[in-house]
Parts: sequence; C-alpha cells; structure tokens
Amino acid sequence: MSEAATTLDGWYGLHDFRKMDWTSWKQLSNDERTSAINEFQQFLKKLNDVQDQDQGSHSFYTIVGQKADFVLFILRPTMEELNELENEFNKLTIADYTVPTYSYVSVVELGSYGSKESDEDPYENPYVKSRLYPKLPKSNHICFYPMDKKREGNDNWYMLSMEDRKKLMYDHGMIGRQYAGKIKQIISGSVGFDDWEWGVTLYADDVLQFKKIVYEMRFDETSARYGEFGAFYVGNLLEDQDLPKFLHV
Repeated sequence: MSEAATTLDGWYGLHDFRKMDWTSWKQLSNDERTSAINEFQQFLKKLNDVQDQDQGSHSFYTIVGQKADFVLFILRPTMEELNELENEFNKLTIADYTVPTYSYVSVVELGSYGSKESDEDPYENPYVKSRLYPKLPKSNHICFYPMDKKREGNDNWYMLSMEDRKKLMYDHGMIGRQYAGKIKQIISGSVGFDDWEWGVTLYADDVLQFKKIVYEMRFDETSARYGEFGAFYVGNLLEDQDLPKFLHV
C-alpha cells in the first residue's frame, strides 16, 4: 500500500453558485426590490464584520456565461457555521428569486509533498496560518474548478510511491511559482465532502492569467497523466456597493 500524504487543514469552505430568476424578479415593485436588496446588503455586511475580525472570509463575484449569475464563496472555522450561513441566505427574500446551480463543500488544505520534517507545530507557523486561514483577495477576477487524480490502469496516482508523487508535485509547483504576484491560489480538499477530490480557486487582476497557467500546467505530467477536471467558472468582482446596479431591472 502506498503511503498516504498528510494534510494541514484550515477553514471550511462553501462555493454557492446561483442563477437569478430575472423574470420573477421583474414582477416585484421597485419598493419590494429595494427592500430585498437592502436585506441582502445587511447579510453581506455581517460577512464583512466577521472578516474584519479574522474569524472567516468570503468572496462575491458575478459569473460569466450560462452556468450561474453569481457565486458567494464563504470560509468559516466549522462546517456548522457554513450550514448556518447557507440557511440564513436561503431565508433572505433575494433567495426566492435565485436558482441554485452548483455548490462545492471543502476545507482549505496544505499537502505534505513539499514540506520538511520539523518539531515545530505547523499550525503556529505564520506562513502556514496565512495559507490555511486566508483573507480572500478582492482581485478583479475569480476562476473556480474541481479536480481529481486519476485511478485508471497505469495512470493511477494512488499507486505511485510517495517519492514519485513528491517529485511530480514539486515540478507541478514550480510552474505555479512562475505566476506569483499574478495569481493567488486557494486549494481546498473535498475527499469525503463532495463529488471531486479538490477545489481550486484562483484570483487575478488580469483574467488572461487563468488561461495561461491552466494551459501551461496541461503539459506538466501531474496534470497530463493524472489530472481530471470538472467545469470551470470564471467571473468578475462584485463590490457590495455595486449590488443595486447588478440587480437593477
């Protein structure tokens, strides 16, 4: 049996993708829409207050294309808190005019492939803490996709030795380092939580960087032989104060 990689685990995450039911939304009066928007903004303010206290984080982006109209990505210390916020949103008036299109449940993680042996508690390391409990950036653009490692014939990731996997992940990581300062990446593990094994959330001010890094990594053996990918979602930052404009009809 191959040696399993260990992980350091941080905040739990929920990606909540929604479509707007614009036809029903248009049927409301201006006052009713204004009231629903104000209620939604109060919900977002509550999320901002928690973020300011470093007790969680969130991202709010519109989505380009027909898969969804917006995504709310929330990080919290416990799965219970995520569920409470999910239910709280569903009880807002605005939720009556949205259709859930996709969701993803995971936990922010750091793998052991690139780590060194140490007696220090990694959870006390400032760099590790910043990765496991991140304040999500407000970059211009977001990209999210789920992924697996293959388990097919000779391309079975889980049958490789730890040494082989470490080498492959090191080479894979070197490509990512070339995009430092251009892309911020959040890797979240979802084995046992959702239908895929990992969720990848990318942030960038230049949307073209998503295409560049994903394309370049396709030629890396880790992705070319062992990677399987789900649907890609890409979108634009939606500031809280721009919510009325987004929902205006």
